[in-house]
Formats: sequence, C-alpha cells, structure tokens
Amino acid sequence: MKNIIFLAPPAAGKGTLSEMLVEKYGYGHISTGDLLRNEIKKQTDLGKKVESLMKDGKFVSDDIIIELISKRIMESDCENGYILDGFPRTLVQAEKYDEMLNKLGKNLGVVIYIDIDKQTAMKRACSRITCPKCGRIYNKYSNEMKPKHDGMCDDCKVSLIQRADDSEETFAKRFDEYVQKTMPLYDYYKNKGVLKTIKAYESKYDTFNEAVKIIEG
Repeated sequence: MKNIIFLAPPAAGKGTLSEMLVEKYGYGHISTGDLLRNEIKKQTDLGKKVESLMKDGKFVSDDIIIELISKRIMESDCENGYILDGFPRTLVQAEKYDEMLNKLGKNLGVVIYIDIDKQTAMKRACSRITCPKCGRIYNKYSNEMKPKHDGMCDDCKVSLIQRADDSEETFAKRFDEYVQKTMPLYDYYKNKGVLKTIKAYESKYDTFNEAVKIIEG
C-alpha cells in the first residue's frame, strides 16, 4: 500500500477521509500533535525536552519531529502503509522528511491534495459542531454528518459545541494562511511526480472513492 501525505486546506475533510482509509486498509495514522503529547505523557528524555520547550512558548524543532516520526513509522501498524497528518508543513520539513526516508530505505508514497474552494470550506467550518468529550465532529447542514438528535453527541449524549475559531473572519484568515504556506509544498511534490488531486465532494463517500482509486491505481 502507498504511504500517504495529505495536503488539505481547513475543512476539506482530511480527518474524516483519514479515518475511513484507516478503517478500510488498516493504515497507521500518524499525527505529529499526538506524537508530541505521547512523549510528554511517557516522560521520556525527549518528552521532557518537548514539554520544557512548549512551556516556554518555544517551537519544537523539525529535527525532533523527524526523530519522532522515524520511530513511529517503524511500529507494526505502519508496516503496510501509513498516513501522515499535519506534516510536513514547510519545504524545510519536506526536505528533512525525504532525507529520513532515504536513510531508512522507505518510500515516500503519494501526496494527495484535497481541493476545496474557500466559500465551501467556510460554510463547512462555520456549521461544524464538536463533542467536547470525545472530539467527534458533526455538521449541522450535512445529512451524512448531522447528529441523530439536534445538538447532542450520538455517542456521549452531551451537548455539542462550536469551536471559537470557526467564525467566518477567523476561518478566512486560517484558509488564506494555509494556502499561502502550502503552495510551495504543492509545487515541490508536483515536481517530484507524486502529487495527486481529489475534490472535496459534498459526500464524503465520493471523496473517499477518489482516494481509493489513487491508492489502488
């Protein structure tokens, strides 16, 4: 199976698509945020260093992130493929990741860009509601993602909330910033011949089917 990097603007549905692919293929799902939190929780030497940096409001270096990813992709659930979530975010990270793969003899796989226009993404984001307990995301206007009972999590039976940063003004800034930062990555992977583009359809199943064609093609 092909390893996957997703490039996706906010509200493009990357999280939902990742979950569906993990369920179908058994992919390892690698979130850099989760990796950092796990190291801190385990209080490893690296975790203590990360915790100290974060407490001081400093950025965690690319080298630390790469070290965590290199350990993670050697775990058993990544043997047949993995999805990278939230990485790389910059050209420097992409280049360091390539160097790491070369050292480990691993294949880059495929980079999938999820294409969504700003207005559609904004409508999705501003109608998004989340369970404060389990983190499950719902959408008030999507038949596929509506909760069974208005304003209530299907699993936890608690009231759903809207994220503070899912206002139109805040979202517009996030979207523009993402596109600006991501375009160099888009071009980088396009020039390497590994970039594929799929559309963020209204139905998550249509988007999923496009991704499956790429993975199995």
